[in-house]
Amino acid sequence: MPDLEIHQYEVDGHLGRHLVLDPRSLAYRRRYAGDPLRPVEWAPKVPVLDQQNLTAQGIRTSSLFEGVDDVDALGSCCGNAATALISVLHDADALAGAGLDVTDAAAAEAWAIGLYSDATHRDQWNEYSWPTSDCGSSGLGVAKALRTRGLIDQYGHATTAEELCMLLQNGPVLMGLSWYSAFSDPGPGGFIDSDPMWSSSPLEGGHEVCITALEDVVEDASGGLDYTRTILRARNSWSRSWGDQGEFRMSLDLYQRLRSGIDVVQPRLDGVR
Repeated sequence: MPDLEIHQYEVDGHLGRHLVLDPRSLAYRRRYAGDPLRPVEWAPKVPVLDQQNLTAQGIRTSSLFEGVDDVDALGSCCGNAATALISVLHDADALAGAGLDVTDAAAAEAWAIGLYSDATHRDQWNEYSWPTSDCGSSGLGVAKALRTRGLIDQYGHATTAEELCMLLQNGPVLMGLSWYSAFSDPGPGGFIDSDPMWSSSPLEGGHEVCITALEDVVEDASGGLDYTRTILRARNSWSRSWGDQGEFRMSLDLYQRLRSGIDVVQPRLDGVR
């Protein structure tokens, strides 16, 4: 096994991402070469998913897997974020062929739980997996699961704000981040850091989301990115009633402040675009 950098977080029913960095991934880093960065938006075909309230959605984990009890929530954010992302890369017919029904939120959530299970088995550094342990997963693990299923042919990484914005020019990205309790109550416009004291709130765990848009791109006086006014939008997996219709916004300034606990992975199709 390679010399991985691993930071494990507490896992519960709404948070379940671990930070896992493989030094070999740097060979697949997409370096920013100074190309123009423009606002862009990618629309997932699946509805906003909900990794909580599973029973109310009619999802019974005892029916999905043998030997497990029904649970009302899973730390399956990596599977949920990747389900939103993969629904952008394929058309509805291809997704249906893979068993993902984009017209039914509960069916899509059940598919995401299956993907979460696959990801936990790809996280070979962890002695646990789902089922039966709700052990959480990683962006790297779920990218490997997508590739094993034949739904992507590669995945790349970003380590800077500029590289992240460059990746978004070609498609949505998965981002794992440290999640503070203040983020769970977004303010006006869905900004998770609206509370200026957010960094003093408890660190609840790790979370995986799908960044679907680079909404605003603003340059500073030197021609670089103005991190404060360059805005990302991300799809969460806590139902459409959370945040701004299930999504939230954050500035690149917040990305910079959280960067030591962030990993960015972009599953891709059809080679380098």
